[in-house]
Amino acid sequence: MSQRKTHAFQAEIKQLLDIVIHSLYTNKEIFIRELISNAADALEKLRHLRITEKAIQDDHLDLEINITTDATAGTFTIQDFGVGMSQEELIENLGTIAHSGSKAFLEALKQGAAANNESLIGQFGVGFYSVFMVAKEVRVHTHSWEKSVPGACWSSDGLGTYTVEPSTGQRRGCKIIVALKDEAKTFSEAETVKRIIQRYSSFVPFPIHLNGERINTAKALWLQNKTDIKDDDYKAFYKFQSNAYDEPMSWLHFNADAPLAINALLFIPQTNLERFGFTERIEPAAALHCRKILIEAHPRKLLPEWLRFLKGVVDSADLPLNISRETLQDSQIVQKLNQVLTKRVIKHLEEMAQKNPDTYKAFWSQFGVFIKEGIIQDSSYRKSLAKLLRFETSLSGQRISLSDYLARMQKDQKAIYFLSGPNREALEASPYLEPFKAHQIEVLFLYEPIDAFVMQHLDTFEEKKLQAGDQRDLDLDALPIDPTEEPLAAETVTALCKWMQGHLGERVEKVVSSERLVNSPAVAFSSSPLPLGMQRMLRLAEPHKAPQPLTLEINPRHALIKKLTQYHESHSTLAQQILDQIFDNTLIAAGLLDDPKPMVARIYKLLEAVGPTD
Repeated sequence: MSQRKTHAFQAEIKQLLDIVIHSLYTNKEIFIRELISNAADALEKLRHLRITEKAIQDDHLDLEINITTDATAGTFTIQDFGVGMSQEELIENLGTIAHSGSKAFLEALKQGAAANNESLIGQFGVGFYSVFMVAKEVRVHTHSWEKSVPGACWSSDGLGTYTVEPSTGQRRGCKIIVALKDEAKTFSEAETVKRIIQRYSSFVPFPIHLNGERINTAKALWLQNKTDIKDDDYKAFYKFQSNAYDEPMSWLHFNADAPLAINALLFIPQTNLERFGFTERIEPAAALHCRKILIEAHPRKLLPEWLRFLKGVVDSADLPLNISRETLQDSQIVQKLNQVLTKRVIKHLEEMAQKNPDTYKAFWSQFGVFIKEGIIQDSSYRKSLAKLLRFETSLSGQRISLSDYLARMQKDQKAIYFLSGPNREALEASPYLEPFKAHQIEVLFLYEPIDAFVMQHLDTFEEKKLQAGDQRDLDLDALPIDPTEEPLAAETVTALCKWMQGHLGERVEKVVSSERLVNSPAVAFSSSPLPLGMQRMLRLAEPHKAPQPLTLEINPRHALIKKLTQYHESHSTLAQQILDQIFDNTLIAAGLLDDPKPMVARIYKLLEAVGPTD
């Protein structure tokens, strides 16, 4: 057996150590995750060896990882009972670039590419060197699984040399003792280490003990067969993984082999925290794992932004990661992963809507706004997401889909019509609804500001135009004239419109007679091609921008318009006040009245003018 020998690190290893210690990792606690991952890989290799090999050192030892901390001595120790290493393997794996990983990593850094997976997650891969971020000295005691191979010890301060010497009395596997730097003594505290293990390594498939206490009691549920899992298991896992107290509304558990190896378990919570103002924006909570090891708790590119409400776990062994596992490197792979997950989630929601309509109703109430965001933000899924939309209509207070609307359309109806307003009561009283009522045409009711933008981005659904009902160019037949209500004579209407346009001046582009109104005296239309709902939003964003010219349509059958003709002929001042009030009322109906104070003052004058006299 050779004696104690000191070796110089190869130049590439020195370079690697410098990168790891000074610039690679953004979070020093990562070293614990890396050491646990390497230990788990060594145990996995031993488990496979037991199938083919009979003579194994210390074969009675359990496959487990033991961690101890000593705050007094300032040390962190991790021990596994895996395959272990010989003295030669210590030199090869930890001191040279002969082992897979180090050289490849350095080449990848030069080329700006990702290192291969084996260099990341293999036994004592490059991640081992992260320990030198916190260590002033590291000692690795090891014994190979082969009985005839003696034990050995590797030690280094990471500054340029390492020492290898015989070590007697070692059990199979590796025992790494880390003497911590003064500024890293927190990693010798049990509570700190426990928190880190629970964060990154809760689902490692081997027991992890910290100072004798089993830490990782949770199972990697996403890797199990769905037929073997009960609903209560899913609910319990959701509470554990999401730190939640309630149960999930729904969950999606699936695996795929192509185009990527994916195991995913995604949950829809009960409550939208953004909706209730608990947070301005939900942080992505579908955690990314690679072979059960947490890579990123809140990955921002794993799912599209509009699916940020989902929680759970996505695990893929195909992920090309950078050496610290903190940043995804291959954008094409990430995009593929994103696409597969997004399509699966949309399919899950479609099935929920069909098979569990009550659950989908609850989902839409909480998370429908995210689907609308997706339609606006992501053209790739716009058609699929449109099928998930739900709106109340003029015929029903229950939300229906656009497909339901199409099934109920009149035979010759050319478009899907919608109106925007603050609530159902306002829209049912809206003059813009009157022609649709007369023709018994169903209209979608849109209550949220984002809805107008959704309709603009969709434009059509199943080849039917989405048409705002508050625009002039509606392709509707002329309304049937109620014979009990005679209109004003044509010449009287022409004269009245001319006078009204003269009085209103620049506030209107023109005043014309209307064929669409039934119960309202007048209605205003903008010359803009945008629906009024979108115009209202744009005016809020740009309040000082000049409004679009308006067209005022009057109802020549309405009693107030007939009365206005009489007042115009005999009481011009009162007629002007009534006209101004009619016009402001149309602005209120359109949501375009900017300042109500003049209107309020005018109402008082009108009340005085028409009030009772002695």
